[in-house]
Amino acid sequence: MSESRKNAAALTRRATLATGALVGVDGLLNATPAAAAPRESARYTRGWAVLREASGERGAAVVESLKDIAPDLGRYVVEFAYGDVFSRAGLDLRQRELVTVAALAAAGDTASQLNFHMDAALNVGVRPAEIIEALIHLVPFVGFPRALNAVGVARTVFADRDVTFEPPVMEDSSDRYERGKEKLLEIDGAHGLEVIESLKDIAPDLGRYIVEFTFGDVYHRPWLTARSRQLVTVGALTAFGDTAPQLRVHIGAALNVGLSPRQVVETLIHVVPYAGFPRTLNAVGVARDVFEERNTSL
Repeated sequence: MSESRKNAAALTRRATLATGALVGVDGLLNATPAAAAPRESARYTRGWAVLREASGERGAAVVESLKDIAPDLGRYVVEFAYGDVFSRAGLDLRQRELVTVAALAAAGDTASQLNFHMDAALNVGVRPAEIIEALIHLVPFVGFPRALNAVGVARTVFADRDVTFEPPVMEDSSDRYERGKEKLLEIDGAHGLEVIESLKDIAPDLGRYIVEFTFGDVYHRPWLTARSRQLVTVGALTAFGDTAPQLRVHIGAALNVGLSPRQVVETLIHVVPYAGFPRTLNAVGVARDVFEERNTSL
């Protein structure tokens, strides 16, 4: 290649990079005027309003940050996650953010998204103590590591917002097994006791731990309502995956404490943007079985 042709090529490359076109030489030299941006759909407008209501400027910043690499992904966030899912009737924004926090904490490795949605939860009226209580509630279902990681995120969110609160401490000297058994019957009904009974021939201590810890310690705590606990449980078990037997029990428990079948289904649909369609479809199949067994319809 001649020196003059090399210089011309170098100039062309510099021009390409300077304009940010990144479309190649031919694309740059034969470019046509950019098409006008598509009009915002009704879904986008609806989703944008819900996103701003829940997350304020942070939501807008997330969408803006995607424009240089995946603008359609940002549009899908607005149109689908918020325009289609968050805007559905059946659950209010407080309930949806609690379910979101539970699903993300259960999924694991979601610190950035947990930070965003804990902040949104505070924006829509979820109290700091309720967020922490939801994370404590997850321990029997997804384990201490995920709960501890999520509490670390909550600490950061609270510090960034200058949120202070007095964390409640449980003080109850009553027998853990007896109060757990009572709570188990209240939440799960006789089926819960059947589960405990089924463990006596192989892992009786496991049954005892379920009664004492899950129900005597965790469910017994008064800082989250029974309905909120079941929203958190169903959302977390769905996102965690491979939990059909436990989902069956806890979808039934959700109905026991006064959640409607529609609210159960809304909780499952809400998990889709965070855990995907396969896990939600599996959970909907479990819900269908529970509703049929109870002769319950939406």
